[in-house]
Amino acid sequence: MKTAENAGQALATVLVDELIRSGMTHACLGPGSRSTPIALALDGRPEISLHVCVDERSAAFMALGLAKAGGLPAAVVTTSGTATANLYPAVIEASHAQVPMIVLTADRPPELRDTGAGQTIDQIKIYGDAVRWFVEVGVAEAREESVGYWRSVACRAFAVSRWPVAGPVHLNLAFRNPLIPVGDPAGFAYPLDGRDGGVAWTVETHSPLAPSAEDIERLIDQIEGTERGVIAAGTGLHDSQPILEAARKAAWPVLAEATSNVRTGPPAISTFEALLRSPDFAGAHRPDLVIRVGNLGTSPSLAALLDSSVRQISVDPSAWLDPARALSWMVRADPGEVFGALASGLAQRPHSEWLGEWEDAELRARSALDGLLDTSGITEPGIARDLAGCLPDGSVLYVGSSMPIRDLDWFMRTRSGIEILANRGANGIDGYASSVLGAAISHSGPVVGLSGDLSLLHDQNGLLQASKGSIDVVFVVVNNDGGGIFSFLPQAGQQGFERLFGTPHGCDLSKLAGFYNCSYQLIHNPSELAPAVLQAVGRGGAHLIEARSDRGLNVSFHRKAWELVEESLGHR
Repeated sequence: MKTAENAGQALATVLVDELIRSGMTHACLGPGSRSTPIALALDGRPEISLHVCVDERSAAFMALGLAKAGGLPAAVVTTSGTATANLYPAVIEASHAQVPMIVLTADRPPELRDTGAGQTIDQIKIYGDAVRWFVEVGVAEAREESVGYWRSVACRAFAVSRWPVAGPVHLNLAFRNPLIPVGDPAGFAYPLDGRDGGVAWTVETHSPLAPSAEDIERLIDQIEGTERGVIAAGTGLHDSQPILEAARKAAWPVLAEATSNVRTGPPAISTFEALLRSPDFAGAHRPDLVIRVGNLGTSPSLAALLDSSVRQISVDPSAWLDPARALSWMVRADPGEVFGALASGLAQRPHSEWLGEWEDAELRARSALDGLLDTSGITEPGIARDLAGCLPDGSVLYVGSSMPIRDLDWFMRTRSGIEILANRGANGIDGYASSVLGAAISHSGPVVGLSGDLSLLHDQNGLLQASKGSIDVVFVVVNNDGGGIFSFLPQAGQQGFERLFGTPHGCDLSKLAGFYNCSYQLIHNPSELAPAVLQAVGRGGAHLIEARSDRGLNVSFHRKAWELVEESLGHR
């Protein structure tokens, strides 16, 4: 029979035990005093891998990366006060990206709030609507019914973080002294045990949200009645095969963003960004029907194509993904279920001139882009294309925001065997390194990150976890000494641009790598990238591979790439 010395220890012990019973295997901790009971409870359980981070923001993004790569929520634990505010960026990202997370914030008891007590702020609903569920658990009390209450809360928190819309859940935990497992006048006289057999207090099961037969029949009618159709695939998908098979039956192209993980083979069009930048091609290839799946948002040309004049249907079980107010029908169902049913139910369309035109344009554009990339030395698009192409099957490629995710989306060839992850919920650069490290801990195969220099520098505290030498990870960093994406925006012509937006930093990344105990290699030409990455993956440990770029030349290169595609299509 499990027992506790005091109510605070009982609460922490029971909460951690029930989260483990529910399936949690990882927790990220920002050290602090008020969270001592939770820290000790976690440290005493071998079923939990506990990752201690000096920066709470890093801890939260590591929990995000753990969940993205592993599929199960990880916990992030902080002490009271401003430590809780440091979790907010990761909580927002987890909310928008639908990533499960358990946020455990320690707090001062009610009698110390709003009294000037140190390290005490208002933590009640501090994350607002960004969390799926908030619970003020209450100060632990030595009551017989407390154990059942705490176990039920833990089970519900784990379940709500996963379904029906995955995201963060926040439990605020007020602890009175003593914070360590010593007796107090009240003690805790009740057993802490949960259900027999190690099962959760409340077991929740749910099945994928299946579409109705009527919805599938209606979709089939609309697809079979439309030759000029397109499937547009965005972030958040896991199984490409049903989508591609349905597209083959319909003889439609699939415009798959890199993070959709659907750009794995025909009829996925890898060059759709370049093609849609051609006014002539885009004008002649406006679809009559688009079925959208996943969260689109990386391609400006695709966004321009999908205006309200194009009939559009979305397939998503939960989110309202319609920034252009263009959708005419939302199918609330699991994409795998929907496209699996479509792949089985659709009649095979004979050869389609529509799909043939897209596939011919894909060959021309692919040849133009690859020819340019293969003869241009080191370029930011070339690094993105070649890195995605050289990784071993079973790898995770975790891509930073701003230009790296765009270059991967615009220049990556079709390929299968890898998973592409990115923090595209709120599209920020914060927490990038920590997210990659979380994925590296959770994923059993190689994990390689691709980012710009600012993304790495913004979260360099996260590299402290890499410095311990226990994580196998490779960071590929394109260093253009600043914020390269701003050079593509109207701000580039404004006075003071370099200081306000370009933000050159002059940092020596080799010294940064040395400080955090990462091996370092600077590559000077494209042929060095694949050997450097594969050797680093094979050696294990943490590695930083740098490729240098010029922001102004990068803008010119992109313009030349779009012009060459235009020429390849016969439009110039």
